[in-house]
Amino acid sequence: MDLIRRVASVRPLNEDTFLMTIISPEIAAEGKPGQFVHVRCGGPDAYLRRPFSICRINRERGTFDIGVQIRGRGTKTLSFLRENDPIDVLGPLGNGFSLDEEDKTIAVVGGGIGVFPLLELLREHPAAEKLALLGFRSRDRVVMEEDFRKESDELLISTDDGSYGTGGFVTSILEKKLYEKRIDRVFICGPGPMMKRAAEICMSREIPCEVSLEERMGCGIGACLVCACRVKTDEGWDYARVCRDGPVFDGEKVIF
Repeated sequence: MDLIRRVASVRPLNEDTFLMTIISPEIAAEGKPGQFVHVRCGGPDAYLRRPFSICRINRERGTFDIGVQIRGRGTKTLSFLRENDPIDVLGPLGNGFSLDEEDKTIAVVGGGIGVFPLLELLREHPAAEKLALLGFRSRDRVVMEEDFRKESDELLISTDDGSYGTGGFVTSILEKKLYEKRIDRVFICGPGPMMKRAAEICMSREIPCEVSLEERMGCGIGACLVCACRVKTDEGWDYARVCRDGPVFDGEKVIF
């Protein structure tokens, strides 16, 4: 199977984060919100692939976007790619978010680079009303604000230091919104403590939620068990593979 795709464009989002558009009619046709791709970064120090959530899909053009934050040698190597450069991509992989027509009002809750998989969810979900609640450390870390504003009926942004939007954590905005109106389902992605707190808030209100977990991966197809996480079972708990059983899980079942 040919895994070599081509880069369509690379757009900086802030000083260390960029949006890459990749040409792949196959992935664009098959990809679903919440799924991810496994990318070979290249170089002797980055022999393992890196997982990236699918951020946005353009099925007509046969392209999809991924958001990348430079964290090490592998992602630094990706930042040097330019239009028409080859890139080795495996995907789409994993299980995505539910797109239930019974959910009339939904909210997405994203923190930092965890906002990326939530954009395509907003684009494709059939809900009549969609809220986007996004949290960042500071104003200079805010990414894709206008993209989320376009795809949601209401966008609220929080920053930890209060430099933009509402000061404080995005989970506080979620808690307030759930008291103000009925939301049928909440979708969450971001740092572990944020997702844990957001899931607890939803469960206290008996509102279903789904979480998209981010874990280091080896193979990306469920064979190596590097990305194991703990989930609740009838017998107590067990391990699940984020790459194959997830990355999206029922928020009530994940043991954070």
